[in-house]
Amino acid sequence: MKENYCLQAALVCLGMLCHSQAFAPERRGHLRPSFHGHHEKGKEGQVLQRSKRGWVWNQFFVIEEYTGPDPVLVGRLHSDIDSGDGNIKYILSGEGAGTIFVIDDKSGNIHATKTLDREERAQYTLMAQAVDRDTNRPLEPPSEFIVKVQDINDNPPEFLHETYHANVPERSNVGTSVIQVTASDADDPTYGNSAKLVYSILEGQPYFSVEAQTAIDLEKIVLEVKKYEFSHGYPCNGHSNISVFRVFISEKNKVSSEQPYPTWTGRPRRSTTVVIQAKDMGGHMGGLSGTTKVTITLTDVNDNPPKFPQSVYQMSVSEAAVPGEEVGRVKAKDPDIGENGLVTYSIVDGDGMELFEITTDYETQEGVIKLKKPVDFETKRAYSLKVEAANVHIDPKFISNGPFKDTVTVKIAVEDADEPPMFLAPSYIHEVQENAAAGTVVGRVHAKDPDAANSPIRYSIDRHTDLDRFFTINPEDGFIKTTKPLDREETAWLNITVFAAEIHNRHQEAKVPVAIRILDVNDNAPKFAAPYEGFICESDQTKPLSNQPIVTISADDKDDTANGPRFIFSLPPEIIHNPNFTVRDNRDNTAGVYARRGGFSRQKQDLYLLPIVISDGGIPPMSSTNTLTIKVCGCDVNGALLSCNAEAYILNAGLSTGALIAILACIVILLVIVVLFVTLRRQKKEPLIVFEEEDVRENIITYDDEGGGEEDTEAFDIATLQNPDGINGFIPRKDIKPEYQYMPRPGLRPAPNSVDVDDFINTRIQEADNDPTAPPYDSIQIYGYEGRGSVAGSLSSLESATTDSDLDYDYLQNWGPRFKKLADLYGSKDTFDDDS
Repeated sequence: MKENYCLQAALVCLGMLCHSQAFAPERRGHLRPSFHGHHEKGKEGQVLQRSKRGWVWNQFFVIEEYTGPDPVLVGRLHSDIDSGDGNIKYILSGEGAGTIFVIDDKSGNIHATKTLDREERAQYTLMAQAVDRDTNRPLEPPSEFIVKVQDINDNPPEFLHETYHANVPERSNVGTSVIQVTASDADDPTYGNSAKLVYSILEGQPYFSVEAQTAIDLEKIVLEVKKYEFSHGYPCNGHSNISVFRVFISEKNKVSSEQPYPTWTGRPRRSTTVVIQAKDMGGHMGGLSGTTKVTITLTDVNDNPPKFPQSVYQMSVSEAAVPGEEVGRVKAKDPDIGENGLVTYSIVDGDGMELFEITTDYETQEGVIKLKKPVDFETKRAYSLKVEAANVHIDPKFISNGPFKDTVTVKIAVEDADEPPMFLAPSYIHEVQENAAAGTVVGRVHAKDPDAANSPIRYSIDRHTDLDRFFTINPEDGFIKTTKPLDREETAWLNITVFAAEIHNRHQEAKVPVAIRILDVNDNAPKFAAPYEGFICESDQTKPLSNQPIVTISADDKDDTANGPRFIFSLPPEIIHNPNFTVRDNRDNTAGVYARRGGFSRQKQDLYLLPIVISDGGIPPMSSTNTLTIKVCGCDVNGALLSCNAEAYILNAGLSTGALIAILACIVILLVIVVLFVTLRRQKKEPLIVFEEEDVRENIITYDDEGGGEEDTEAFDIATLQNPDGINGFIPRKDIKPEYQYMPRPGLRPAPNSVDVDDFINTRIQEADNDPTAPPYDSIQIYGYEGRGSVAGSLSSLESATTDSDLDYDYLQNWGPRFKKLADLYGSKDTFDDDS
């Protein structure tokens, strides 16, 4: 390495020399770095000086992270025209000029005043120029140069992450790539070995290795499985001398190949941690390093088949069990984990394949055997099944380790149980004729005890299905009988439920539906299908008869079709030769009624009643006589009906019925009006207060109120006049007569000569409040505004701001006799004063 450095220095010097010789201009006024020559004295005492050469320059170097006491000398600028007399001034500008880099304007020396960091900035571009010190006149064009920060090894390698996670499948081959991690160094990779990294493993070496050279070239690390195969399981069968290890770390973090199956506290570990180191300077002493941790987890592969821990399972099931009920469980063990350890179960053989089924419980990895169909202890007492357990996911790489399935025998014993009775049929259908006498046998149901004890059975009817109690059943033999005649026309089918229970155990009970059909008997005679009514036009006898029927009739029969149509229509034998009408059977369950003559007149007879006999086709046949109404009507020339009333001929000389009704209605209305008028006159109320005219209270109660005139829009507070009855939603109407007359209660009216005004007012208020016929206002009215325009003015002194001594009531003498009492009361004041 030392020899390489010497060679590099020599090459640099040679390059600079050749470069300077190739570009050595003779022009004046060129800035260049100064290289001081060797001074010698001549023979005559003169000083001989080596001539200075002009250099092509464009960069300086300064080392980073310098921490000395003095500023670092970066270099010196010198112009060819500088004679040293101090007339030239050097100026520096550009990046960092004046802050990081300063220049001596006389000598041209450039110093770095701050510590530089190459990782923050690798170079600076500056401009230098020589000017006249007195006039600042440029003596030459500005020159650009670069100051490069020279790198030192001051940054350790850093990984992208502090920790990494990787997985490696068990049974992986030696050399299998596990993970790649990357470290970086902020130092200059083009200068020296500061950024040249070497990787190594500090922990985990017994299991993993690193390709250091590859890592140097790629700046990545490749961990590989080293020397061993790792497995969750056990050594390969028949190959115990092969070094196959579980993934683990021993207490000393070191495992030797001579220790087969080492353990960490007695248990295999599925993960381990590897510490990786990246060191710069090519890994030599003095280099900086960084570390990271890689957690490597050993993942499972499906390399183990499921195995049943036993060859035979014994189970039992009661014959009373219902389909879907669990019988038992089996479980095959698989040391693999996750989806590699998933097991599914199936029944592959056995005499119980049709009666039992198996499902997989994926939470417990068990096979659940369930009852598919009911079993019978008396029929068969034991079954055998062959159950297979197989892996769901099979890895083709390890198919040679198979087969990945296992089988086991399951023996199931059927246990006896006390079963309820069983009917010989799931349902029964019986028939009985309608109108059959009570006690008629309908049919029989039969049940038996399936158990070996064969207990006796008792039968009963569920009365919720036979609310009318049409039937009864013999509790011993199961015969069903009627209790009353049945009518098919009301109900054609009756459905009941029959119970069968063991005598010794009433809880063992079974039930069966029984449908009973009511057979029809011809017990209903046919009748008109609708209330028919015929019409015939009155005409003279000379007019020919019409071939059209007066009316077409049909019949209806409640019996079944076998006892109904076909219907036969005819006249009764006693009127078979009826001179007016005849019946013709159409032989399609309808018949037409025709007139035998003409000349029907409403004046002679306007209504005819024709009896018609209808017979059905039942055995024996039933018949009924139905009456058809035929009216004689007036028709126009085209035969259209005009009127079927006979009054048109009877009332020709008088008034019509409508006119008579109108006259009677008017008379009734007039009578009602007169009665109402008389009633209202009788019920007219007397005045609320009747006293002698000289009573002073009369002046308060009955005086004429002028109010405020037309300008008074707020004469009184309407709330004061509110009817108390309106509070409860009842406001009596004043425009109609009350439903009843209020009678004042005795004892409330004060004596006529009473002078207690409070009692009088309270009594009247109570009477008015309790009288529903009274108007909605009292005799005493309260006004909030008296208004303007009254000649007399206001009589109230409530709002007067003056005293009684300020008021003059002499004008009351001029108001007439109605105000005489007021004039005497108020006008006597002056007289009193004069007398005093």
